[in-house]
Order: sequence, then C-alpha cells, then structure tokens
Amino acid sequence: MEPIKYIAENDRDLQWGLTVCSVGFQHVRPGEPYPPRGHNAEYLFNPAVGRVIQEYQLLYIARGKGVLKTEHGGEFVIEGGTMFLIFPGEWHSYYPYPNEGWEEYWIGFQGPNIDSRVNAGFFSMEHPIYKVGYSNTIINLYREAIPIATSQDVFFQQLLAGIVNHLLGLMFMINGNHTLVGNSGTPDIIARAREYMQQHVEQELQMPDVAEYLHTSYTTFRRTFKQYVGLSPVQYFINLRIHRAKELLRGTDLAIKDICYRLHFENPEYFTTLFKKKTKITPSEFRGTYHFDTPS
Repeated sequence: MEPIKYIAENDRDLQWGLTVCSVGFQHVRPGEPYPPRGHNAEYLFNPAVGRVIQEYQLLYIARGKGVLKTEHGGEFVIEGGTMFLIFPGEWHSYYPYPNEGWEEYWIGFQGPNIDSRVNAGFFSMEHPIYKVGYSNTIINLYREAIPIATSQDVFFQQLLAGIVNHLLGLMFMINGNHTLVGNSGTPDIIARAREYMQQHVEQELQMPDVAEYLHTSYTTFRRTFKQYVGLSPVQYFINLRIHRAKELLRGTDLAIKDICYRLHFENPEYFTTLFKKKTKITPSEFRGTYHFDTPS
C-alpha cells in the first residue's frame, strides 16, 4: 500500500469540520533506512533533526519498536500496539530502532472538530501516547482509508472524516479502559451496578445499597464508578430516573405529580426544576411536545 501523495479538499469539505490530508502505511524492516525510499516527499524528514507540520497525524505502530520525541511530551519508547498523536505546530521526531524496524500506519487531518476536542482536554501534547494493543479493527480502518483516498469519489472527505473519528474514539476508549481498570474485574462490576440501578429505577434506591449488592465499600464503589463512567453513582441514577420520567410522560397519562412520586423525587417542584435542568424544558412542555397515545 503506497502513501497517498495528494488529497483534495474543497470549501464545502472544510465546513464538515474535519478533512484528511494524508494517509498511508509502510513496513520498515530491520536494517532499512528511515524514512524508507518512496516516502511521501511532502512529509519526508530527517529523524535526527525532527520536523514541524501543520496538521494532526495519528500513527499506529502495529509491530516493532522505536522512539517518539516531542517538544511538550519528551521522549517515549514506542512498542507494537501503540498509537500516538502528532499536533500541528509542534516539533517532533520518531523512528524505529534500526535492529527492530516497525509497521507504521498514519492518517493526517485537520479542522475545528479535532481542535475542539484538544481544547476540551481529550487530547494533549503532554500525553500523546495511547496503548491499544495489536488490533485488526484499527488496522482495517487504516487500510479502508487508503483506497477511499486514492479513488477520491464524490464526498470521500466525509467518509474519511468518519474513519478518523472512529480511530480516535477506539483509541480513546481502549487506552482509557487500560488506564482505569488494567486487568481487574472493574468492567464487570460497573456493568452489574448499571443493571442493578436500571432494575430499581422506580424504587427508592440508595447508592450504599448498590455497593452492598456488589460486596464492596461505598467509598471504593463511588470512586471507581466515577472514574469509569464519568458520573457519580448518584448522578447516574438521577439520569436514569429522568429517562424513565420521559418514557412515562410520552407514553402514559399519569399526572406529573404522580410520576414525580413514582420515581421518588422529593416533590413536584424539585422534579420540575431538575427535569428542566437536564432537558432544558419542563415536564409539561415535554409532554406537550412528545406525548403519544397508548394503544387501546
């Protein structure tokens, strides 16, 4: 698979929020020079000197071993099963160890879509490394992008943008799971907690009761749940009750106060305030917009 030398974009593509600039693959065998002959001249660089580019690049080293150096992150040893993100305007260099070589996939992109994620803290120059392991899914996404970029059919940029978002999402999820839970049984515990809360959404369930069900301390449960889910157990359970309230408002003629007490909110005023905070409209406004008659 040869690297794509030129990828076209137009003003309409730019409005999509993310456009792809380059995509490719190269297998550098032990003892071969790096970058190898035939590397895209636009991206050719001397690893001893490094470079600065004006796009993001997401690289996946499927096999092999080498080094990544970046201005903000420092120096990293890169092993097979690692992805790393290069940022526009930042000096960097990377290369395989001469006696190791590596298999390298990359895709370059830019746009406000990725800029906003960086600004929100999802990705940072200080932490460009993501451990994802060997993944046929990731490899196939890169391989899928190459013929799309080669043919450049109508709206191909939008399809490539979808592949980039898929790669970023997979990388973020897999690395996050490894970071948070390692080899523990935490995913199973969180799944059991979610299922238990869903089963008891119309009951006056207290979060220490969930911890007791899971045979763990509430402090440990609360900390682990928030790390994994991004919400405290209490906030997660409130969201479940709001979703159930929406179902009851849409599909039944129960009075709003009856829904409130059925879901164990303190009082109708508190329920209305919380519902509006979560949905931007009141329960009565939601019912007026989304209610449908139940079958007779």
